[in-house]
Amino acid sequence: MKSILITAIAIMVAFVFFSFLEQRKINVWMIGDSTMAIKAVNKYPETGWGVPFAQMFTDNVLVRNHAKNGRSTKSFKNEGLWKEVYANIKKGDYVFIQFGHNDEKVDKPAVGVTPKEFEANLQKYVELVQSKQAKPILLTPIARRKFEQGQLQETHGEYATIACSLARKLNVPCIDLRSLTNRLLSQMGEAESKSLFLHLDAGDHNYPSGVQDNTHLNQQGAQKIAELVVQEIKRQKITLQDYLK
Repeated sequence: MKSILITAIAIMVAFVFFSFLEQRKINVWMIGDSTMAIKAVNKYPETGWGVPFAQMFTDNVLVRNHAKNGRSTKSFKNEGLWKEVYANIKKGDYVFIQFGHNDEKVDKPAVGVTPKEFEANLQKYVELVQSKQAKPILLTPIARRKFEQGQLQETHGEYATIACSLARKLNVPCIDLRSLTNRLLSQMGEAESKSLFLHLDAGDHNYPSGVQDNTHLNQQGAQKIAELVVQEIKRQKITLQDYLK
């Protein structure tokens, strides 16, 4: 009887201990668009950079990727996606905020916003994250692969630099993926950079007619972007670096 009691107590202590460790885990929340998102099986090899990024941390971190295809700062909130994230953010968490690809589609009222509205929306996300004593990190949108006469073209217009400009005003970190990916694609060149995006010949299981997509990443591209983000976390000495593998 005594040994059974001791065993029961040991089990209870272990349960409490591991529950405590689970509660101490840091959440890394990700909100954004398709370039960051987890994809449905029928979309592979399309891959958001948040997928390999989630594998780059120790067991102390849980990466919670809530990014969705087609979303903007406006639609992410209006569709209730932000409400779910916000309700679960806790003190000490990190929130990666990357929009822009769809915000610039002003011809689509459900998602498009003006540059001024884009900045205001980003600022509101930052303030709400900080209200939970969590840590916001802004990111600019990644480059689209658009070359003309061998030169990479800027496709994001005014939306390209708003996140980092705002971050300086609010004194929060910003990872300028727009500049980093512009540099990467320019260095790789028009032909080689195609290897990072969703380009498939006809006959693929998910894309029988083939696909030529210069916005969405494949697995190789997602891995490369995730590596760029990690490099910036280290370079900027963002405290999250302590939990990288």
